[in-house]
Amino acid sequence: MTLAAADALPGEFAFTDADFEALARLARSEFGLSLAVSKKPLVYSRLARRLRARGLASFRDYMALLDRDGEAAERLELVSALTTNVTSFFREKHHFETLRSALVPELSGQKRVRIWSAGCSSGQEAFSIAMTLLDALPPGTRDTRILATDIDPAILRKARLGRYPAEDCETVPAEFRARWLRPVPGEAEMVETNPELSAMISFAELNLICDWPFNGPFDAIFCRNVAIYFDQETQQRLWDRFSAKLRAGGFLFIGHSERLSGPALADFTTAGVTTYRKRATPGPSRPT
Repeated sequence: MTLAAADALPGEFAFTDADFEALARLARSEFGLSLAVSKKPLVYSRLARRLRARGLASFRDYMALLDRDGEAAERLELVSALTTNVTSFFREKHHFETLRSALVPELSGQKRVRIWSAGCSSGQEAFSIAMTLLDALPPGTRDTRILATDIDPAILRKARLGRYPAEDCETVPAEFRARWLRPVPGEAEMVETNPELSAMISFAELNLICDWPFNGPFDAIFCRNVAIYFDQETQQRLWDRFSAKLRAGGFLFIGHSERLSGPALADFTTAGVTTYRKRATPGPSRPT
């Protein structure tokens, strides 16, 4: 669809259709984000604050800024503004029930356990995985690690800190709250995670559409409500790459509005609501 460059949204900053198209191309090429034309008003409202922060008069100026050397941090501000870091402890509870009932019995005999939380946001998902594993695995299972990645360095700093408003922890089972969450000294409305949880988790910055500097294999991958920002082609390539990083029998957990599709379907069987399990003999190998 070709848009007239002269048409601009009314508002504080000039934002033509040509500006939107340039921004959409950048978002897709660097981050895999799919921005439909219908999202133009949303993009304007999300990014207007970045223009104010940088003292810019138009989106054309903002695009020129993003193109400069040394503006990698602003490009991350861009992707942070265009996505939503909505998460909670034990969100989509059925995934953690499957982790406990279907995967943990197999992990109990392993010396090495590896889980990946891809798109971990502010850390609640990774800490929920850690609580589930610590509660369910035999005490002797020591080599248990969770890799938690996100593209946003600011949200990762919050995740590493492991501090949350007490009201946000109401979805944590009471026995888990008593065991692994404690009040923050001097901050009555805040709680923090026990060091035992943090010791299991490695938080790292990662753009999912770029190279992955690790080998796996993982016993389970959680990537929930991330692929919704990608177009179908990017989603299908992501599912393929996840398959390559999972061991045979490993689990893939995705978001409630997401569905596995494309060639990777041959690698998985359905194992529950938005839950997939890698077949012992996956489909034909494909480039990752």
